[in-house]
Amino acid sequence: MPPPPTPLDTDLLHQLRDGVGAAFQTLYQRHQAPLYRFALLRTGSGDTAADIVQEVFMGLLTGSVRYDPLRGLLLHFLFGVARNLILKHEQPRLRLASLPDPGDDDDSAFEPGSEEGEPLARLLDNELAEQVRRALSLLAPHYRDAVILYELHDMSYLEIAEICQIDIGTVRSRLSRGRAALAKRLAAYRPALHD
Repeated sequence: MPPPPTPLDTDLLHQLRDGVGAAFQTLYQRHQAPLYRFALLRTGSGDTAADIVQEVFMGLLTGSVRYDPLRGLLLHFLFGVARNLILKHEQPRLRLASLPDPGDDDDSAFEPGSEEGEPLARLLDNELAEQVRRALSLLAPHYRDAVILYELHDMSYLEIAEICQIDIGTVRSRLSRGRAALAKRLAAYRPALHD
């Protein structure tokens, strides 16, 4: 006997509104991980990312955020809600912070080590991943949104445009500029990236 079909998000939302707790649990399990990854990369803080995801799902549970299935997929809508919450969370901090000067990076140059020792190779891989996360966190927020959604979540330009509420040309521009800024910040690590 074949397994029962996976319920659609819209069916689960109807069940949720009818008070079926398992529907909320299924929606949470289905969408929590990509939302958390997005929020973590976007904010750079695990605690903040967890708070954002919690707020997104509480809004869904309480009905304070309204999803219209005619406007796209639920996951894309949830990414948009998370992005708006992140922007709201960052507003006070951005008013007080000065932008870092791209020329002021005091990162030491990456010196690839021997690949003979597996622990060393893992350490270097972890260090490189941390440098990528760090460089990503230094991008302007609007560039970071486009890069994270396109490169790490495999979203199309149209999907990113819907989430960020911008036109496709702006998505292309932000993605291009974000990639260029990221490449510039990671230039010292380029030899390690091509090995």
